Amino acid sequence: MRIAVFSDVHGNLEAFRACLDQARARAVDRIVLLGDLVGYGADPAAVLDLAMEEVRRGAVALLGNHDEAAILDGPSRMNDMAAAAIAWTREQLTPAHRAFIAGLPLMIEDDGLLFVHADASAPSRWRYVTDAEAARHSMEATGAHTTVCGHVHKPALYGLGDTGKLTGFSPVVGAPIPLGRGRSWLAVAGAVGQPRDGDPSAAYLMIDTTPLQATWLRVPYDVATAARKITDAGLPAGLAERLFVGR
Repeated sequence: MRIAVFSDVHGNLEAFRACLDQARARAVDRIVLLGDLVGYGADPAAVLDLAMEEVRRGAVALLGNHDEAAILDGPSRMNDMAAAAIAWTREQLTPAHRAFIAGLPLMIEDDGLLFVHADASAPSRWRYVTDAEAARHSMEATGAHTTVCGHVHKPALYGLGDTGKLTGFSPVVGAPIPLGRGRSWLAVAGAVGQPRDGDPSAAYLMIDTTPLQATWLRVPYDVATAARKITDAGLPAGLAERLFVGR
């Protein structure tokens, strides 16, 4: 089975469509959406409509912290740009969008694979897995062979051996990495809609289950249109500018 994992779309319709198109061209069997479908970008409603259609077709979608913030009343505990985008996003959502978000689970596990937006040890606390110790904490909280998360916006891979030694790996785009049974693994998918690793192209993760391996992929998309929509909507200019540099 080939599983395409998309995380942190963040209202970026152009990036989302580009990744979906490539995944389908690669004959993907299943799609998993790791959360943060909204926030930052200017197409939250269109992205949610597309995500809802994918779920109707068999995809799995999880809750992210920006999704949660978009359906909660009151101020969000985010920086100024993110909070402004969430306040604007709330005004764009229909009751159907809100109901869809409200029904999203925090994690799902299937055949040794655990999918979650953030740290698997406490999914609702939205902690970032940014280093080896955070990865260890997340992995040791589950019995899964492979944990897949987003939230960080930077692709990464960690392996934990039977002796307790944890090793970080730097994924190379397009190069499959075997996820051997002698370790447990944590893979950070990267971001579809707002990459922060210096590469502005959209990022997603492909997992093949036979043999078990992970491949990080990048997809060029129409950054200029996505950025223009952000400024046209009156959202903070910094949210548009960062798309061009992947930061």
